[in-house]
Amino acid sequence: MKKIYFIAASMAIPFMADAQSAIDGFRFSQPDIKGTARYMGMGGAFGALGGDLSSISTNPAGIGVYRRNELGITMDIDIQDSNTEAQGVSNTQNQTKVLLNNIGGVASWNLASSVMPNINVGFTYNRAASFNSRYIGSIATLSNSLTNYIAGISNNEGVTVPDVETGFDSDGYVSFDPYNPNDGGFAAPWLSILGYNSYFINPTGDDDQPGWIGQWGTNTSGSGAFDVQTTGGVNEYNIAVGGNIANKVFWGVDFGIVDLNYTMTAIWGENLQNAVLPVGNSFTNSSSMWKMTNSYNASGTGYNIKVGVIYRPIQELRLGLSFASPTWYSINENYIASTDFRYGVNIPDLQDNYAVTNGGQWGLNSYNFRTPWKLTASAAGVIGRNLIVSADVEWQKYDKMRFYNGSGYEFGYGGSGGFDDWDWDYPYYAPAQKASPLINSDPWYATNADIESYYKTTTSIRIGAEYRITPRFSVRAGYAHVSSPVRSEAKDGSMMIYTSGTMPNYRLNNSTNYITCGLGYNFNNFYIDAAYVNKHLSSVYHAYTPDPANPQIPSPTSKLSLSNNQIVLTAGVRF
Repeated sequence: MKKIYFIAASMAIPFMADAQSAIDGFRFSQPDIKGTARYMGMGGAFGALGGDLSSISTNPAGIGVYRRNELGITMDIDIQDSNTEAQGVSNTQNQTKVLLNNIGGVASWNLASSVMPNINVGFTYNRAASFNSRYIGSIATLSNSLTNYIAGISNNEGVTVPDVETGFDSDGYVSFDPYNPNDGGFAAPWLSILGYNSYFINPTGDDDQPGWIGQWGTNTSGSGAFDVQTTGGVNEYNIAVGGNIANKVFWGVDFGIVDLNYTMTAIWGENLQNAVLPVGNSFTNSSSMWKMTNSYNASGTGYNIKVGVIYRPIQELRLGLSFASPTWYSINENYIASTDFRYGVNIPDLQDNYAVTNGGQWGLNSYNFRTPWKLTASAAGVIGRNLIVSADVEWQKYDKMRFYNGSGYEFGYGGSGGFDDWDWDYPYYAPAQKASPLINSDPWYATNADIESYYKTTTSIRIGAEYRITPRFSVRAGYAHVSSPVRSEAKDGSMMIYTSGTMPNYRLNNSTNYITCGLGYNFNNFYIDAAYVNKHLSSVYHAYTPDPANPQIPSPTSKLSLSNNQIVLTAGVRF
């Protein structure tokens, strides 16, 4: 069998080249508690307190509390541990990073007015989230193979083999690059092509309309292994203005400029015995050892707006309320995948023991994305002259994340050669999903529908306390809990999870918990704070979603425990 590219057999179904999945959207929207040592030492419960450089990004009314100018900087030593467990086998990884958490300043002007005593302006850099992690694991006994998953989606999508590699030039259409959806033509089914060129899947039956089979047969057995590493983060630059009214109501408005960078390298490998492999025009059982490596990067910029108020009815009580708009992102991404394989049988057509997408070139795409909005209600009490207790409750609507067209994608291709007014494309980057009349006018309909199917509103509860032992020395403690963003239907495996491109693996998070403590010391106008933060997230790693042809057979999974121990140091000056 000559190894050439695929294209869709059926072009009558109106689907767009859908380059993202709901899983990607959550990656870009993950929350975290990051900021100054005082803020983190109290569990991030600062919505009703203010007067801290990190509180501006939680409730911008916190800037209205300031009466003096302030400059500060925060560093974070991040010690990360991951543990995977599957079928009684555990694997542990750890790494240490040094990060700049926060830097900024506030300028305060005394207006000498009883109605509006102060007006304040602040600028801060805050690392809103960190994506640094690595986890490895193994599945000692497989019950299915990624190759059968690829065969299943290829059969569902009606993939066939064309006479040409890159389109329909011989039929009079314009030339295009099928690996890059912004090029305006039919996009290639990446995963099917890579699987075909690697002999992961092979055709059976009619040469013109073949069916596809993977390497897992009746007598096949084997093991699997994975290695996933992510890097990058979300950086937010806040410009805020605020003040107070009669020392009772504090207000603030913040405009945030956000940059995002996310990189993932994911490896999945299988070691199979009695795998189904082609020999000439028939099949045989033999050993199969292979791995697939996916590399992916997304980077972009965005903006958001936050507004908030803090009300102090009496000296001992403060009540806060803030609203954070979604972050509107413009994102560019690139991706590539390769395979290495060793088979125990001589395949006549096999010339190389590797394959790569797009001729070894990175694929490119651009799009827009909107994160969920946030609403935070807060309360804080001052007990005596030494104790502060604070609590925040925050809601985030993850089911309201949305993808929409980026400026680089031309939905109707306007070139010569017959593409005018064509408003559909082949779903190269994800299996066809949820056909609907809306998909003609909304190319992101399927992905956005998946977002609503997989995700839900999360509730975050943050509690913190500070006790002043002496006028100069304080101790702090806090706790925070973030509920799982994933619907139970997605967690229990009762629905197919659609992923993007040749990246079949995904993670579904459970709840996240933070335990924090800290110390603070003031000396005249200077202060130094330290905090320790333990963040624990449990999750489930899936090598791929269950085979659509055999959904009753579970896909390989592993329990995943991610623990971050952070040592945070802040130094600043008030004047």
